[in-house]
Amino acid sequence: MDTSLEFTSFVAVGDSFTEGMSDELPDGTYRGWADLVAARLAADSPGFLYANLAVRGKLIGQIADEQVDTAAAMNADLVSLAGGMNDVLRPKCDVDLVCARLEEAAAKLAPSTRRLLLFRPVDSSRRLRGGTRLMPRIQRLLDLTSELGERHGAVVVDLFAVRAFDDPRLWAEDRLHLNAEGHRRIAEAVLCALGVPQTFDWTQPLPPAPAVAWAARRRSDLRWARTHLGPWIGRRLTGRSSGDGRPPKRGDLSPWG
Repeated sequence: MDTSLEFTSFVAVGDSFTEGMSDELPDGTYRGWADLVAARLAADSPGFLYANLAVRGKLIGQIADEQVDTAAAMNADLVSLAGGMNDVLRPKCDVDLVCARLEEAAAKLAPSTRRLLLFRPVDSSRRLRGGTRLMPRIQRLLDLTSELGERHGAVVVDLFAVRAFDDPRLWAEDRLHLNAEGHRRIAEAVLCALGVPQTFDWTQPLPPAPAVAWAARRRSDLRWARTHLGPWIGRRLTGRSSGDGRPPKRGDLSPWG
């Protein structure tokens, strides 16, 4: 059933995943799955309104404190909430507090919207080195998200179960953010969950990739460590974030286009 006509407004809340990194446009800005969803819903709803409050690097406590009240006050038909993965990737993570803040955010947003959208995050245990040690934390997020979906009647998009996201070709060079194809698949997953007719199978793996020589993989790993891992560790050690001082992507609920 096509329910896209039911949505006349959409507010997206979260971190870099929702901001759209690293689906880069020619002018250097980011598009991302939320923009793609807004564009598709706007095609069926003249005057469609869209806000994207997401800021890269935000922890779930910052999302709850800085974005949630603003989003709730907009009373949009559709609100998406994604957060917590920046927390669980950090060496020191109070997963109980992370879950409590996510629960608090969902409880504030659910009464303000006709449809709350939540995500079970992509499985990083096989894709990231050392990812398996994060699984107990990630599992807590998965279980809570499913519970919150039932409690609030939310739409839950299950990305964790989709093995296609193991493919590095869906990820940017930093290995932390989806590329254009990755965001395209997330957008399709969201639209399908909302009842919009499917245009392609977003769960389908990419065709097999040519084998890469060990030396080439090693060079790629060293380049990644120098360009992305080192700066990421530096920000963690100094308490800085890539989103410090950065305004929301689209702070006002305004017409799409």
